[in-house]
Amino acid sequence: MKSTLAYPLIHYLLPLPDRWRQVIYAAVGVLFLALLAQIRVDIGAVPITGQTLGVLLLAAAYGWRLGTLTTGIYLLVGASGVPVFAGSAGLAVLRGTTAGYLYGFVLAALLVGYLAQRGWDKTPGRTLAVMILGNVVIYACGLTWLRQFAPDWATTLQWGMTPFLIGDAIKIALAMLLLPMAWRVLGRRN
Repeated sequence: MKSTLAYPLIHYLLPLPDRWRQVIYAAVGVLFLALLAQIRVDIGAVPITGQTLGVLLLAAAYGWRLGTLTTGIYLLVGASGVPVFAGSAGLAVLRGTTAGYLYGFVLAALLVGYLAQRGWDKTPGRTLAVMILGNVVIYACGLTWLRQFAPDWATTLQWGMTPFLIGDAIKIALAMLLLPMAWRVLGRRN
């Protein structure tokens, strides 16, 4: 039984000619992530930002290939010194306290994009599941990396997860509304 992946949401939201489509989508995606990263509230070692919402929405809308590629390009652009991350840029960011979360974005984009192309972004319940899984991947990478900067796991969780759970719940609820709504507006539920 061979299963195929559906076209991602972006294919319908922003239909473009084949020639430059991937390049334009990637550029728009990097800009989208950079803009959401500027939504920032400093609360400690790891700030609250719009990046997580941006990565998960982008991955669901772009699918696994383009979502992963775009998120990787976003990291490269930030590493090169362009201020696309939340308040900073350069290679130092990819070695600092938030680096694990940034690396987790790429893995989360792969997972969320793949599940979205299997239709998991078309209903609120499945979107909830996908967004939770994406957050789990980001937290797993982020907390594992952050642990090297903290004296113990309790502190790591206190710095890198506990303060963000309510904000993540709000972001997940927003994605649960936006993604299925976009598919309904487009009239493409299957």
